[in-house]
Amino acid sequence: MKALILYDYPPSPGGLATQGDLLYRGLLEMGVDAHAVHFESAQEKDWYYRWFEPDVVIGVGYWGHTPQLILHPQRYGIQPVPWLVADGYIANYQEVLNALPLILVTSNWVKEMYVRDGINGDKIEVLPVGCDTDAFRLFDKNDPKIIAVREALGITADQLMILTVGGDAASKGAQEVMQALAIIDKKAPDWKYVCKVWPQPRTKVQNLLDLEMAVQLGIEKNVTYETNIISRSFMPYLIGACDIYAAPSRLEGFGMPQVEAGACGKPVVSLRAMGMLDTLIHGETAYLAEVAQRISVNEVMLGNESGYDEKHKVVFNTPRTVDYRANVQDIAKYLLLLMNDASLREKMGKAGRERVVEHFDYRIVAKRFVQIIHDKFGID
Repeated sequence: MKALILYDYPPSPGGLATQGDLLYRGLLEMGVDAHAVHFESAQEKDWYYRWFEPDVVIGVGYWGHTPQLILHPQRYGIQPVPWLVADGYIANYQEVLNALPLILVTSNWVKEMYVRDGINGDKIEVLPVGCDTDAFRLFDKNDPKIIAVREALGITADQLMILTVGGDAASKGAQEVMQALAIIDKKAPDWKYVCKVWPQPRTKVQNLLDLEMAVQLGIEKNVTYETNIISRSFMPYLIGACDIYAAPSRLEGFGMPQVEAGACGKPVVSLRAMGMLDTLIHGETAYLAEVAQRISVNEVMLGNESGYDEKHKVVFNTPRTVDYRANVQDIAKYLLLLMNDASLREKMGKAGRERVVEHFDYRIVAKRFVQIIHDKFGID
């Protein structure tokens, strides 16, 4: 097989870039003739099409990237295989997507969203995102690198560190986590809540709103927002430094940080919905709070990013759920259980590690991808 992989290459620390890069690594380690190129680099893609003549072009992104991931290789007569996430609603390109022989998605929930919005489910295969279980591994609490992370965050050896990671924290459920921590504050051992967010203009306002909530809840001294640029190389140590990973995400097609936390042997508190139903097992590798609220909309405004003219309105026949909110009382209950029981944290973390190694290691995902391509196209 000759495979060209389109993603944010060279990879940035973001989720989509990591998703593509781990598939690329896995294929290379299997001996597959593969190359990677930035999904928006028309000239370089053209160059690869001409001399490399790939059998398939795998494009990592979401449905709005259809022009770059699907239409571009089709112009050159090359078979595209998009590997897609969802952002709550598939607003366009149904005709193009339905004409494809194969679409890969990251979870069963993402598949449900595409089917709901008019895509033929018979053509959709679920391929989970891979995890580098060599980098994300079990760390000794006395590892100098782990100690250094906690010291840099101002967390003492006897404090419990709860961690949430995301482009912004609110979308990962940080506001619900803070409300839960305020409920159990007096009953729980000494704790610190660290939110690692990506520094970008759109998150500055959200970060301020989150910190304002911490003040209103009276827990601001225990809440830290870290907005530094970091690399993927640092992420295993950041996750390895925490005691509990908490992310009852409001919208999550897979949940890569939750999986990486499991690989590091950390118990997870999340939401019983969406991609987490594929990756986490309630009561075994994680505690999953029930859904308290579904945020629905009757219409959306779309633009060029979705293949429409600016301010294009789409009105739904029935309201569409675009966001979830976790039950705060559930989060509080599960956090308190884990915070008061070190053996439970260790047991749940061990089970999480075993599950990730068995199902989500990037080499396993690469083998699954090769098998899907062989079964669909007969390409070895």
